[in-house]
Amino acid sequence: MAATLRRALMAARRDLGTALRAGRDPASARARVQVAKVALGERGVPWWEQTLDQRRERWEHGLRELTG
Repeated sequence: MAATLRRALMAARRDLGTALRAGRDPASARARVQVAKVALGERGVPWWEQTLDQRRERWEHGLRELTG
């Protein structure tokens, strides 16, 4: 799951850069970056302060948000 979230984060970052370079609204890509970063523990409660079950729950929630 974490690997899937990292791939989603990288894709969202690429989309953000593409939107900025093209002069388009980057809000959607920025929102996806935020969801992925929270799910991975880069924002919010750090991943190392969570149990494996808590991390897994956060990963699953993030994946549900990203895949709609």
